[in-house]
Amino acid sequence: MKKLNKYHGVVVPMVTPVTKEGDIDVKAVERIIENFAKYNVSALLMGTTGEGNSVSVEQGVKMIEAASKTANGRITIYTGLTGNCISEQMEAAKKFTAAGADVIAATLPSYYALTPEQMYQYYHNLAETLDIPLMLYNITITTHMSIPLDVIQKLSEHPNIVGLKDSENNLERMEEALKLFADRDDFAYFCGCAANSAKALSLGADGIVPSVGNYLPKIYQDLFIAGVNGDMEQANELQQKTIEIGKINTEGLTLGQSLAGLKVIMNMAGLCETCMLPPLTELDHDTVERIKSQAKDVISQYK
Repeated sequence: MKKLNKYHGVVVPMVTPVTKEGDIDVKAVERIIENFAKYNVSALLMGTTGEGNSVSVEQGVKMIEAASKTANGRITIYTGLTGNCISEQMEAAKKFTAAGADVIAATLPSYYALTPEQMYQYYHNLAETLDIPLMLYNITITTHMSIPLDVIQKLSEHPNIVGLKDSENNLERMEEALKLFADRDDFAYFCGCAANSAKALSLGADGIVPSVGNYLPKIYQDLFIAGVNGDMEQANELQQKTIEIGKINTEGLTLGQSLAGLKVIMNMAGLCETCMLPPLTELDHDTVERIKSQAKDVISQYK
């Protein structure tokens, strides 16, 4: 069995539940967090799945306060930090920390293409400023940049940088990263590409970050436990099941549409409304009905 890092396990990139008026749906936040805690699954607020770039600082504070209060120390509350104005990010991070965030997970500012040295300086300066730990968040599909592994290795030596959430769908890179970080007890590697979860765990990853865990946290917790215990037959079996389930709200849809589809399924499970934050919108009727039809049996089987 793998020796677990302090930061480990299933971390679900949580949706941001909102009302029709665009306010944070606090009761829905409480329901979702309670469901995570039931299965010892942590939450990443305001990541890509959480429409992070569309959440105001005030909304973020409200959401973190509700999540932290409900979690009550049972699970870790990771909080996404995005944006292109560094001074505003720093102020947001202070407010998120005061609201109860346990770890800040920051993506690269993405308006300009950054050099490796600029990437390093951004994260180093942020780590120096924060009062809570920092996790690097690499997601090429939205930032259109990949943080080089040598930059990550250099940053990993900073005492306040505790890990990497890598959502780049690149198996060769993942294998190289885990050669560097799998045996580190001071720097955690989280696989942010859910379809690669079992493979990552077989190579020594500390955690996985699956969006379908928003409504099926248990199946991913079972996959994680199987993976860290070396039961790869079970882990791979669950991996294939989750890949098929994940297609329900992603196949044929853009990233933004897939998030709306995820909320459709969560609404079916009684967790939140289907409302989206602009510029994203709810799905058309036919797509909603297709998702509901395909998700019905899944919810009843795994709930």
